[in-house]
Amino acid sequence: MLDYSQLDYSQLDYSRWTFLQQLFRGFVTVVLRLLARVDVEGVEQIPKEGAFILAPNHLHVLDVPVLLMFVHRRTVPFAADKWVGHVFGWILTTFGNAIFVTRGTPDRRALSKALTVLKAGGVLALAPEGTRSLSGGLGEGHTGLAYLATRAPAAILPVVAFGQEKCFDYWRRLRRVPIYVRFGRPIELPPGRRPVDELEKQTEQIMISLAELLPMEYQGIYAKKKA
Repeated sequence: MLDYSQLDYSQLDYSRWTFLQQLFRGFVTVVLRLLARVDVEGVEQIPKEGAFILAPNHLHVLDVPVLLMFVHRRTVPFAADKWVGHVFGWILTTFGNAIFVTRGTPDRRALSKALTVLKAGGVLALAPEGTRSLSGGLGEGHTGLAYLATRAPAAILPVVAFGQEKCFDYWRRLRRVPIYVRFGRPIELPPGRRPVDELEKQTEQIMISLAELLPMEYQGIYAKKKA
């Protein structure tokens, strides 16, 4: 397994996936096309250059492979350190150069690496909820994404995927699972240091943008905040 702790994120080429990563993405895409019917909208919103943060909702372990089918630039996922030492963690590290974050306390080392990716013009994938939704609806967003976007600075690309959380119900019946992917318009936040209360307002703006891309049953606590 690659020693991600020694990886210099400032020296990576973010303009394209590596050859090995392209092979893996191709394999995953073929498998998903066989096992799922993926309906996607808004791919024209994906920036072709410059740093941005891919900000998805988080329903299932399939979220990352489904979304990265459509992002043709090298993307570094932000992932919980619980995956270190697991097969999924090996995949995230080997094929995504993942940054693993320790939950519960501010992980300044992980945040520093994330800023390095963005300042180098890269793409970072970070779910603002911070963890998988157990209810299926959006949970409370955390300010880490707004902090990174304003400090780098970098655009935020809201994106949602839903349907993949039902995959095993469909596969048990030997049916392809319908998955829906929706990209929203990039969000530009004012750059520079921001107080916590302003980061919280910006985070709510991001979460509402996600809710607006989702059917009502997936909007969670942000269903009533859209208006």
